[in-house]
Amino acid sequence: MSRRSRDNYTTEPKSEATVPPHSSGNGANHGLHLPRFNTHGKPVNHNGHEITRGIAPEGESGRKGIHPLKFLRICFRSSSRMSLLVNFLWPVVPVAIALHFARPEWHLAIFITNYIAMVPAANLVGFAGQELARKLPKVLGVVLETTFGSIVEIVLFMVLIKTSRLDANGVQSNVPVIRAAILGSILANMLLCLGACFFVGGLKREDQEFHEAISEAGSGLMLVAGMGLVLPTVFANALASRTDINIPNEVVKISRATAIILLVAFFVYQWFQTKTHDGLYGEIFEMDEHKDADRKKDLAKDKLTLTECVVALLIALACVSLIAVFLVLEIPFMVEERGIKDAFIGLILIPVVEKAAEHLTAIDEAWDNQMNFALAHVLGASIQTALLNTPLVVIVGWGLDKGMDLNFNMFDAVALILAILVVGSFLRDGKSNYLEGTLCILVYIVIAICAFYYPNPPGHGSEAGGEGGGEGH
Repeated sequence: MSRRSRDNYTTEPKSEATVPPHSSGNGANHGLHLPRFNTHGKPVNHNGHEITRGIAPEGESGRKGIHPLKFLRICFRSSSRMSLLVNFLWPVVPVAIALHFARPEWHLAIFITNYIAMVPAANLVGFAGQELARKLPKVLGVVLETTFGSIVEIVLFMVLIKTSRLDANGVQSNVPVIRAAILGSILANMLLCLGACFFVGGLKREDQEFHEAISEAGSGLMLVAGMGLVLPTVFANALASRTDINIPNEVVKISRATAIILLVAFFVYQWFQTKTHDGLYGEIFEMDEHKDADRKKDLAKDKLTLTECVVALLIALACVSLIAVFLVLEIPFMVEERGIKDAFIGLILIPVVEKAAEHLTAIDEAWDNQMNFALAHVLGASIQTALLNTPLVVIVGWGLDKGMDLNFNMFDAVALILAILVVGSFLRDGKSNYLEGTLCILVYIVIAICAFYYPNPPGHGSEAGGEGGGEGH
């Protein structure tokens, strides 16, 4: 797989043009054979491209500006075979956008086409973020790549909270969907995606090993984040019988305070990962790179220029934003007219499509025996959902006076805590196999079945009967 190079390189000229071999030392010297020098004394990377100042050698494209045909070819090729196959769905994107304007009454067709169109658009966001991350120091690149993978989720959350309206019970219509999507995103990452990584990696090897710094920090943070997310729910349910206090109002206040605390935790974690302990993480990722069987082939691939990375991100984000708006606008129809439950849309449908690019990347890394990278993406995405995206939507809802809180359904909250405990037990020994992956996926399927039959609150969606049916249009 493609990965970033660190910025501490030797300045001695190297005559060989091969990929750096494994270092026999403590891991600190991995990758120090770059850059080499050409006949003019200019530093070059493994492909012989002169290295631009500030660009990591492995991310150097050897070009500047935009080359349209090469840009399209590199984007279509993407980072793996699965991502390339996803790009065949791009014709659905203009169809989905056109249907919204040309046939606004075709609600089901608009929902289905935009749901499918989100996959290639999100895939381009992930690929462009990956190409940009190549050009940065390794740990910062992994963090940035994970952040770009969360942009789709942030856009969806912002659209959902902005378009939310009061229902017959005086409750914001989209808030239950957002709450379910928050936990659904974490569950999809920790059970479906991580399970797929364990399973796919285990097909080629008896066991795969990963570093405790990645697994323990990630599982520990998720347990803390899970506790922070569900405590407002525990508070609300513990005091449900009290009539002398305004419980919903108190839960909103607690949720806003919790959101601020979770944001602080997120920034402390980023400082830990990118500043005080970046050397440790950098060595782990550097060693993981040399486990990649496709490393030589991947290093030889054409890369996007910095300008092309920015252009690809702008195009992808524009498509994602449009598709997210059109998709969210059809949720009331799907809930009220088609009888799809809020829990199923939020816990299963939205997370699966919004995290498609992140999942493809992590699974491909596991296949290539880069389990530390795969775990960094899976657990990193879950941590960002819990500690960044969730606080953001609560704070934005606060600013819009939408009353966004963290009072989850008890079913969702219990499923989250149990999932964190299950995954934590699998990560404890620092090894994975296809059995653990299968079990994670099966647990996710059980949750999906429960969510499919979980009823909407009384007076909301299809539970409202004919009273709210017409509002779906």
